[in-house]
Amino acid sequence: MSEGSRIGDASQNSGARPSIVVMKFGGTSVQDAAAINRTISIVKGRRDRGLRPVVVVSAMAKVTDQLLAAAAAAAANDCAGAMAISQQLRERHLETAAQLVGRNIASVAKVLHEKFDKLDDILRGIHAVGELTPRTNDLVVSYGERLSSRIVAHAFEYRGLSCAHVDARSCIVTDNHYGKAAPQPEAIEARLLEHVLPLVEARAIPIMGGFIGSTAEGITTTLGRGGSDYTAALVGGGLHAGAIEIWTDVDGIMTTDPRICPDALRVKTISFAEAAELAYFGAKVLHPATILPAVQKDIPVWVLNSHNPGNEGTKITALAPMSTSPLKSIAAKKKLTIVYVVSCSMLMSHGYLKAVFEVFDKYHCPIDMVSTSEVTVSVTVESTEKLPEICAELSAFAEVTMEGHMALVCLVGDDIRGRKGIAARVFAAVRDINVRMISQGANGINLSFMIEEADVDEAIRLLHAEFFAEPDAAVFDVEARAVLA
Repeated sequence: MSEGSRIGDASQNSGARPSIVVMKFGGTSVQDAAAINRTISIVKGRRDRGLRPVVVVSAMAKVTDQLLAAAAAAAANDCAGAMAISQQLRERHLETAAQLVGRNIASVAKVLHEKFDKLDDILRGIHAVGELTPRTNDLVVSYGERLSSRIVAHAFEYRGLSCAHVDARSCIVTDNHYGKAAPQPEAIEARLLEHVLPLVEARAIPIMGGFIGSTAEGITTTLGRGGSDYTAALVGGGLHAGAIEIWTDVDGIMTTDPRICPDALRVKTISFAEAAELAYFGAKVLHPATILPAVQKDIPVWVLNSHNPGNEGTKITALAPMSTSPLKSIAAKKKLTIVYVVSCSMLMSHGYLKAVFEVFDKYHCPIDMVSTSEVTVSVTVESTEKLPEICAELSAFAEVTMEGHMALVCLVGDDIRGRKGIAARVFAAVRDINVRMISQGANGINLSFMIEEADVDEAIRLLHAEFFAEPDAAVFDVEARAVLA
């Protein structure tokens, strides 16, 4: 597919800037010097075709986990351990920079040392007070993207590409819900038009870190794990870009996890609604929130592979073509808990469901699936942090039990609800697996059920064999399966 047709899809968006392409590169796409050089080549290719890239990068692979570990060690009175992790990260970033910027390493190293010195001061402060607040934790983990974006920007300059580093915190305005801050789209758009658009118009390539933002008062926040995708979508939406590209280490959205089913197929095209369901219910390719800003501005999203840039990837757009295959993909979400709430005394009582859900709302505990009868409510939750308090409050008017180590299997496809016999085929395929709960989404594109974690891989293999034996070549990359065969 040509770049012109790819970007032109958003030209009907009022106020669109179709030549702007927001390109997000994940941790594996910037994990070392070789990966960053591949990233630079991909961005240069877009620019050489007349497009105007805006680049968003994640922290280098595994860095966020190490920063979290350093903060936790400092809070646990292990200052030496925290400093050791920081030193390892310092050496890794300096070594990567040296491979990328050659004779310019002295000036780049000075910047990196200054940042790590400040990080070390923060870790010592955590150790001194013996407490790690969500606000301070956000400040520590923000260094991953702040460091990687600096190195990438210097590498672009060394390769002769006009670019400008932009501190994402100057543009991504959020509330103060540290750890998973909520973006403020209107403020973000205003900041982008002030700080980023002039760079684009001057033919420079803006480079910024994903995942991080700041409050209106300038306090550092983060958007939650995987938030770099979200940043790219917010930037794309705020700039009214022609396309948003999510560059990762897989060829696109697959029919299921290829580690479970080696014959999994790349999905060529999928709708925003279908992609959002998959992202929320376990598919790891996209952050669940990525889709919303793109939907609001009708901007197509592409999922692409930085290790295989010639592959067309997956296109996510408002309307996907009809498929003869009933399903597009199968995802699974593990580490869930089912909470069973039973109260015979509430039979025929008005307000029972309201009372149950108000408890979960009070503790900001999201619910994945719900099943109800007259006196029973079953819900599934991912976070177990507040479950003791939640169950204690529910016990005031109901009998409460829990079942852990559960998983949600989600089947997504166009108009599942309107196709006869789909449910029969699903449950015939998994007839030897114990199903706990069943739900069909109100939008008609999602059929989900709960099983034990240990049964997930087998269930997915059975379902994939049932529904993807004869895939629609217009929607799935069947040629790749033929090559493997």
